[in-house]
Amino acid sequence: MSRRYDSRTTTFSPEGRLYQVEYALEAINNAAPTVGLVCNEGIILGADKAIVSKLLDQGRSMEKIYTIDRHIIVGVAGLTADANILIAQARIESQRYQYTYGEEQPVEQLVTQICDRKQSYTQFGGLRPFGVSFLFAGYDKHYGYQLYQSDPSGNFSGWKATAIGQNNHTATSILKQEWKEDLTLDQGLLLTAKVLAKTMDTTSPTADKFEFSILMYNKDKRKCTQRILSEREITELLNKVQEEIASESNSSNGSNSNSSSN
Repeated sequence: MSRRYDSRTTTFSPEGRLYQVEYALEAINNAAPTVGLVCNEGIILGADKAIVSKLLDQGRSMEKIYTIDRHIIVGVAGLTADANILIAQARIESQRYQYTYGEEQPVEQLVTQICDRKQSYTQFGGLRPFGVSFLFAGYDKHYGYQLYQSDPSGNFSGWKATAIGQNNHTATSILKQEWKEDLTLDQGLLLTAKVLAKTMDTTSPTADKFEFSILMYNKDKRKCTQRILSEREITELLNKVQEEIASESNSSNGSNSNSSSN
């Protein structure tokens, strides 16, 4: 039945669904996960780079986290080629605002502009939706630290912590249980790495499979700074995660043993 309604992005099914948009969402749900969370000292984005072969040259094509401007970074999940088009537009819009008004563009305004373009691709014939979701992490003087999630329909929403990509429901469930308002950056990094490790297909993740970026605002200098974790820092982080997961597993096994004996 759906085949009668899924060939055009502008045609609704009798249930009020746009199948092409849903297919784009499926492409994202099969992509490597990206996680974002807000801490009291900054925003963290973490991503699984989904390296398919050790022979692959890890150049810029493997990036999952991009810099839009000094005060905005973006994590992606989905089709990289589609993401590149929208990332380029976001950079242009941000610089145009800076040139026109002499200050950094509000984060939500930039997100709205990108999502307007996404939405337009669901409204006109001869186009297909962008098969990519974004996590926009930014800071501005209006709302401070902000994290937005957008999808192929052009919809976006603000979050304190969220995940996109493969196993995003599992990731979101972990974040619901463990995210707190007063998380420090170190605690946030540990939680981000833990979520990614638990949603990956492998039980022994290595540092080269991950990418972490931190956005912070320096009140003294009145500007944002970005930091990308080195492979050594990621290795140390993963070691802590494995220890924490092992400790949780031992505690769970101990509780089950006590219950059985009772």
